[in-house]
Amino acid sequence: MCLKLTVSFHTLGCKLNFSETSTIGRKFAENGYERVDFGQPADVVVINTCTVTGQADRKCRQAISKAVKSSPGAVVVVIGCFAELKAAEIASIPGVSLALGNKDKFNIIEHINRLKGVIIEKTETETCSDAYRQFVASCSLFDRTRSFLKVQDGCDYKCSYCTIPKARGRSRNAPVAEIVKQAESIAAQGIREIVLTGVNIGDFGKTTDETFLQLLHALDAVDSIERIRIGSVEPNLITEDMVAWMAGSQRLAPHFHIPLQSGCNKILGLMARRYRRELFAEKVALIHQYIPRAAIGADVITGFPCETDDDFEDTYMFIKNLNLAYLHVFPYSERPGTRSVELSEKVKPADAERRSKMLLELSKTKRKLFYQRHIGQRLQVIFEQRAKGDVMTGFTDNYIKVETPFNALLIGNCASVELTGISKSGNMSGRIEG
Repeated sequence: MCLKLTVSFHTLGCKLNFSETSTIGRKFAENGYERVDFGQPADVVVINTCTVTGQADRKCRQAISKAVKSSPGAVVVVIGCFAELKAAEIASIPGVSLALGNKDKFNIIEHINRLKGVIIEKTETETCSDAYRQFVASCSLFDRTRSFLKVQDGCDYKCSYCTIPKARGRSRNAPVAEIVKQAESIAAQGIREIVLTGVNIGDFGKTTDETFLQLLHALDAVDSIERIRIGSVEPNLITEDMVAWMAGSQRLAPHFHIPLQSGCNKILGLMARRYRRELFAEKVALIHQYIPRAAIGADVITGFPCETDDDFEDTYMFIKNLNLAYLHVFPYSERPGTRSVELSEKVKPADAERRSKMLLELSKTKRKLFYQRHIGQRLQVIFEQRAKGDVMTGFTDNYIKVETPFNALLIGNCASVELTGISKSGNMSGRIEG
């Protein structure tokens, strides 16, 4: 009897990483591997990494340590952005077999076979340099509810604090027609929601002479897709044509996540962002003009070099007066090789943490106000999973997290729900019709 080889995966970071891990996982399945949970003994362990912050790097090292301990003698492969920028460092960690950056990770099976001494016939595969320029399609299929569909990769922006352009290369994408075919295939498997993901998805079309709006038009025309949610879009890439068209779409979710990073123009300049706060405020107002019920979230970095207490107060008051539904807040993390490292006026970590906590509290207030405006409404909720005890959760199209009594028949399905109030957990309580 021949036992199957086993493989486990651990993914850190963004939705794009999750879509790529899922695609790589299918490659292992096609090659006869059986998937087991991360932390269980496995023949191969794959860790897909992030390096956007120092904390992300620490989590990568912790995951590597866990993999080596839980699977002694396994082939431990570290892939992704951290591996792209710190390959030598990772390869020197005892127990790590391979460090494959973004140029090599989709050829992981071939690398493992070479490591094991398996003879591989030479095929017309892309070279590493070609892979770095080309777009590799990916989507996640491990969730009955939603799929993360990669529509774009890389970034042409040069923000002073970010290493992602170095890790992932220039902006690139597949043709609209190919992405539509992928979306149709995803929908055919019964998945209710497709989340468009990438590094800078609003920049879609650089390699195919198309636009992000053209992509949205094409996806919206696919009857089998129930709900489409867009990922993070830079404020300078949100156009009135895009917002006006989304307002009339039956499939595009009224949900925008827009990186702000700072509400102080001085800091935005030091960050080398492509807008000022006035433009951000204009985009928020534009969205609410066309789609009053839209959920708008924003990313914010605290403690960026040269950010004074007055600068932070400027940011805080700017955000407080914006009609946002929630915030994602991150203390500044110094990334080697970025221009922000050269700025001399560093902010104490304790000050950055204090500012982050203030914004997180503001986020809670904004989310609560956003939820309260929807009490008494009936909205369609796609249910995801069982939560604690006898409660299950799901999301409305405008990103309200709703909890109801658990019903196994609702998992992965859509139901009309009356929003009755805010629960102790901070979610919306819902009552199923009928």
